[in-house]
Amino acid sequence: MIAQVSPFWLVKSLPEMSQEEWEQLCDSCGKCCLQKLEDEDTGDLYYTDIACKYLDQQSCRCKSYEDRQEKVESCISLSLQRLDEFSWLPSSCAYRLLLEGKSLPEWHPLVAGNSEAVHKAQCSVRGKVVSEIDVPEEDWEDHIIEGVINL
Repeated sequence: MIAQVSPFWLVKSLPEMSQEEWEQLCDSCGKCCLQKLEDEDTGDLYYTDIACKYLDQQSCRCKSYEDRQEKVESCISLSLQRLDEFSWLPSSCAYRLLLEGKSLPEWHPLVAGNSEAVHKAQCSVRGKVVSEIDVPEEDWEDHIIEGVINL
């Protein structure tokens, strides 16, 4: 009899995952690459439909992933040392879901077995955003798209 092996995200906590497993959790939705605005008085965070200029809007992946933090000062690298900061991530993000003890959605590439599933389910930013190159920063408030996320 062949033993059934459970997927790594079902049996390992985030700290137990290898670097390769950690990277596989990204569903390539591109939502974390959207520009966000913070209300200076309340600390509330607002998502916009403005994507970082390094986001490949077709694949919804960073075009400069390896050196993104040198190119974009505000780019946040998701790491085990920053688990307490994951609340700013979109509610559909695998890192946030697993940290909160929730399951990955059926459209997640690891569950669906298909990297296009996130896009077919309309759960990515593909076709829904503009590049920060095309929008003057003073107009970003006009591009707020989601409700408030309290940090």
